[in-house]
Amino acid sequence: MTDPVFFAPSRRYTAGEVANLTGANLVDSSQADVAIEALAPANEGGDGALVFVDGKRNFALMQSLKAAAVLCPGDFANRAPQGIAVLVHPRPQQAFAMVGRLLFPQASTPGPMTGETGISPQAHIDPSAHVETGAIVEAGAVIGPGVSIGSGTVVAPNAVIGRSCKIGRDGYVGPGASIQYALIGNRVIIHGGARIGQDGFGFVGGAKGPERVPQIGRVIIQDDVEIGSNSTVDRGAMSDTIIGQGTKIDNLVQIAHNVRIGRNCIIAGLSGISGSVVVGDNVTMGGGVGLADHLTIGPGAKLAARSGFMSNVPAGEIWAGYPAQPMAEALREIAWLRKVAKSRKQGDGNG
Repeated sequence: MTDPVFFAPSRRYTAGEVANLTGANLVDSSQADVAIEALAPANEGGDGALVFVDGKRNFALMQSLKAAAVLCPGDFANRAPQGIAVLVHPRPQQAFAMVGRLLFPQASTPGPMTGETGISPQAHIDPSAHVETGAIVEAGAVIGPGVSIGSGTVVAPNAVIGRSCKIGRDGYVGPGASIQYALIGNRVIIHGGARIGQDGFGFVGGAKGPERVPQIGRVIIQDDVEIGSNSTVDRGAMSDTIIGQGTKIDNLVQIAHNVRIGRNCIIAGLSGISGSVVVGDNVTMGGGVGLADHLTIGPGAKLAARSGFMSNVPAGEIWAGYPAQPMAEALREIAWLRKVAKSRKQGDGNG
């Protein structure tokens, strides 16, 4: 059996076209017609492949490249083997990603899983829902009363959209995802299994144990947000849970009630954000970050993977550790502990 090819290139590009599209400098203009029809990592390459090399630790890869063309910084250019078109760019990976989106557009934005167009006869859509022309609703999807879905949006099999939710244009709701009590902007991608708008974890002590606090807020997701598979975004208790424009959220992330996340943030997988946290614009969180409730993370802050946060983080700072603290302090403590451990080990050896 022949292995299936899931992603075929949209067309063949030339090195000259890549230079024009990305703003790269083609070192040898006689190579403008070199054909590019694939992407590959630099340590693999192949015929017709475009690769990129960036960063000092990858410098050695240049000499052994096997590819049609390479995107690289200027100080790498003279190390490429003969016959490879060299495209100099200050941000090679960014240029490489741009070419990838052009070469494989179907891999950049999720599309219908079943290949259906329009509304499947096997979907359940309440008569009061409004689905604009050009939207796709696949088999098994459930669209509740008063829902609005914009043109170009795909609702994948077995997704459930609850009463009165609004979803903008050119978005995607993945298979098995559920959305309720939510207002969602344009070009929002919600991957399979995500849960949007369920109860926040709100309880108060009572005579017979924890008693539920009604969660009557909403989820507001602005334009160009992406939410990974099996991530959860709780609705607000009384105010709204808000995710700002352009923010990208990985798989298996928990966002609790009343959280407010700014614009263009990046949140890696397995992170957990407790209730009423405020995250500024352009914040980056590594995988497995944990945030206690009611914290404020300043704009531009960077939170190292597996760190636990018990206090606010000022704008632009880099924090790490458990409990988290400024990166420089965390590194000094680690160095001190290693020194102490080493001295004790040597002392034990002398005994």
